[in-house]
Amino acid sequence: MMHPLIEGIIGASASRRGVSIDHSATDRPATPPKRRDLIKSAKRARAEGKIPVIAEIKPRILSRPLWEGEAKAYAEAYLDMGACAISVLTEPTYFLGSLETLPLVRAAVDLPVLRKDFIVEEVQLDEAYADLVLLIAGICPNLSDMVEAARSRGMEPLVEVHRKEELEIALDSGARIVGINNRDLSTLDVDLGTFERLAPRARDAGVFLVAESGVHSRDDAIRMASAGADALLIGTAIMKDPRRLKEICGA
Repeated sequence: MMHPLIEGIIGASASRRGVSIDHSATDRPATPPKRRDLIKSAKRARAEGKIPVIAEIKPRILSRPLWEGEAKAYAEAYLDMGACAISVLTEPTYFLGSLETLPLVRAAVDLPVLRKDFIVEEVQLDEAYADLVLLIAGICPNLSDMVEAARSRGMEPLVEVHRKEELEIALDSGARIVGINNRDLSTLDVDLGTFERLAPRARDAGVFLVAESGVHSRDDAIRMASAGADALLIGTAIMKDPRRLKEICGA
C-alpha cells in the first residue's frame, strides 16, 4: 500500500500516458548514443578519494519549476562539486520536473544522467533518452520485462527497493544496479537503517548498490559508504546550495 501522495503521483502519470509524445522536445535519437557508465564513473570518484554521489536536480525543493538555464547551471555546479552522475526528476505534477531537462543536462556535462520518475509502462521509456532510468520495484509490474525493455533502448535500469521482498524481486529481474531507498513509500518516513539492513544481501548478490534518501551530511555519507554503498543519491541536501556536495562527498 503506497502513501496517498505517491498514489496520486502515479495516477497523474497514468493520465499523461494517453497524450501523444512530442519527440522533437526530447533527446530520443533513432539510435541511442553511447551510454555513459555509472559504475565506471563511481570508480573514478573513489580513485580520487571521493564518496561517489549521484547529485539530483529536484525542482520541488525550490517550490517552483526550473527557470531557463538553471538545469545547465545545476549540472555544471554538481560536476564542479564532485558528482559522479546527475539525477533528473522529470515528474511534473508534484516534483515540478520536465522531460526537457534531460537533454539539457546531458549536453551540459559529460556525466551519466539518470531519469527519475514513476515509470510503470514501456511507453514511458520512449519519452526521452537518459543513460539510466529509475524503476521502482514496489510499483513496477513485470519488472524483468521492464529491465530488458530499458536496456533495449540503450538505458541501464536502476531498480529501487525498500523491503527485503522487493530486493529479491529486483535481483530476480537481472538488475545490475540496485538502489535501496531509505524512504518508505507507504509512510514517507526515512530511516538510514533500511540501507544497513538490506545491504548485506545485495552485496552478496554482487550488484552495484546505491543508497537513496536521508543523506544530509558528511557523517551520513560515511555511514552509508561504510554499510556498503557504492554510490549515494542526494537531492534535498544540495538542491538549495550545491556547494554542500563538495563537503558531503569529500571532493
